[in-house]
Amino acid sequence: MTGSDAQPAASTTGRYLLVISDELFGDDEASREVVREVSGVQDVVSTKDPGAQSLDPAAATGALLFAELGVAVVSVAPDRVGATGVFESTDDRILAVEQERVVHALQEAAPVDPEQEAAFTDAAAFTDDTVATWGLHATGVPDAAESGAGITIAVLDTGIDLQHPDFAGRDITTRSFVDGETAQDVQGHGTHCAGTMAGPSEPAQGRRYGIAYGARLLVGKVLNNQGSGTDADILAGMSWAISAGAQVISMSLGADQRAISTAYETVGRRALAAGTLIVAAAGNNARRSQGNPGFVGVPANSPSILAVAAVDSTLAVADFSASATDVGGGEIDIAAPGVAVYSSWPLPRRTNTISGTSMATPHVAGIAALWAERSGTRGRGLWDEIVGSAQALDAPAQDVGAGLVQAPS
Repeated sequence: MTGSDAQPAASTTGRYLLVISDELFGDDEASREVVREVSGVQDVVSTKDPGAQSLDPAAATGALLFAELGVAVVSVAPDRVGATGVFESTDDRILAVEQERVVHALQEAAPVDPEQEAAFTDAAAFTDDTVATWGLHATGVPDAAESGAGITIAVLDTGIDLQHPDFAGRDITTRSFVDGETAQDVQGHGTHCAGTMAGPSEPAQGRRYGIAYGARLLVGKVLNNQGSGTDADILAGMSWAISAGAQVISMSLGADQRAISTAYETVGRRALAAGTLIVAAAGNNARRSQGNPGFVGVPANSPSILAVAAVDSTLAVADFSASATDVGGGEIDIAAPGVAVYSSWPLPRRTNTISGTSMATPHVAGIAALWAERSGTRGRGLWDEIVGSAQALDAPAQDVGAGLVQAPS
């Protein structure tokens, strides 16, 4: 997203998210029963059912329980909706009820203008060269001995260009959670993010742009060809990635909602406990040059999801990068390169240079894979390692958190 093109406010689908209590989490039958009782829907499908992991969330006519997350998406029975037109529940077996949101890819609307990019490069502390991108240089990636070998990382986005030569021969598993669309990326956002996170050490053409080139890559298409999706699509991708053993999940997506989502916070907390770190883009709703610092949106504002801000090659905060708010959990945890980032793009273009907190997020996710390989830490320990090794920046913590993410040295 550009500095003049604001992300739309969160909209809803008419369905609801039911967050199962910690006491029932992991008990599939008890979870199904409370969903039935609270929602009035009798047809509850669980991801524990044979073949249910391949079920399209949009096709669920009753309720779909993501057993690995403890969250259900429900088309509530009409007689359960109150006079306000909104479904609510006071059952203590349910932690929260939320309206299902529509979320969007968090990128700028157009490629970086070549003349602007040239002027930007002249002022830069770090620059792209024949070896690697400025972002990899700034974060110390070319000097790291690790490749992410033995680590499984997931990118939940618009898919990936399966014909891209830079991903040929790689250990990549794909799934689409978007109704009627394959995992093939026609939008570009997902291919760009996957490239930064796990592109090759030696691309067939041009400079290195990828970080965890030795990792196993999971690509979940949770955003459609126009770059939008629903909470159910995102949760389905998260459930699949966790079930498939991902130690790191990268999500360059979100909705402009200040309030924390109990659903995403609960999933983030449970994922950390299970050894999976979730990294998400803070958001692009700031207009700092106009006096608007913006705010961290859903899901990055969840305390248990690592929120990533964007900096430029002078290590200044990007004009569009959202700032922390006084909402509990709405903080920035770390910063990464997010302006004029060069990475892979669907053919025939092959590569592209774009900006956004979306571009910063896979820098952190890829570097997390390097740390996971180096130390063997997982979950909260991996979070602490990444934040603890960050390079301090000349900017407030509300804008950059602990500082600039750094690869193992």
